[in-house]
Amino acid sequence: MDKSQARWTEIEHLPKWDEEFYDVYTAKKFGKWVMLKTLKDEFKGIDKYEAMIEKEFDTRYNLAHPNIVMINDFEDVPGIGRCIITDDVYGDSLRSLLDNGKVTQAHIDKLKTQFISALEYIQTNHIAHLPIRAERIIFTENIGNLKLIDVGFEQKPALTPEQAADDIRNFGNIILETLDQSGINDPQLRRIAEKATDVHSRRQYSNIHELRMALENRRSNRLYIIIIIFLVIMVAVLAWLSSPYRPATPTMQEIENADTL
Repeated sequence: MDKSQARWTEIEHLPKWDEEFYDVYTAKKFGKWVMLKTLKDEFKGIDKYEAMIEKEFDTRYNLAHPNIVMINDFEDVPGIGRCIITDDVYGDSLRSLLDNGKVTQAHIDKLKTQFISALEYIQTNHIAHLPIRAERIIFTENIGNLKLIDVGFEQKPALTPEQAADDIRNFGNIILETLDQSGINDPQLRRIAEKATDVHSRRQYSNIHELRMALENRRSNRLYIIIIIFLVIMVAVLAWLSSPYRPATPTMQEIENADTL
């Protein structure tokens, strides 16, 4: 057995994880679980697709976010071919959880926080990607952290307004589907998702930051701050009026003298 074969053990194809152009495997590299992503046989050796997988590696290798699956390497694996090597993300996709009726409030909470954080990171770094669907959202086993897979294939100088709007719309669609199928009642989140998917663009969120602020209920927080400032000012005024420095109350004689002038 050569060194490359000793390096790789327990390689297993995962058909349910396959993508349009790629087959996905799980394996151990020097005893550590990882995932492998390689071109399907019908695309191997074709310059267009070989360049595509190389570009995806170059784009995603520099990404670093706790809710995005990280790429570790790009190398030949015996019996499979040239593979993108990623962290292991053993767990359940949101699609699987929905289909099996296993979505909980904890999953909803992570869609509101970890999912939106990953989307914001992708947009900040101008990563062009396929539409994010429930199949591409993974909740890891045991800990249940949210991870996005297959998040990008090209880094651009800037995303188009249409690409940015698509992310917001897809987020809303995923939230609405999750609420509908899980039966979880979250009126505020539903309103946000409905606004994100509104067919009238002027009613939608203008950017991912505005969507995140809505999820964090920032507007209400600002209202509370305004109320608190008003109350502080009122307390200060009342304290001043009851202090020795308050304006002197005019006597009756002073009032009568003022009337005669």
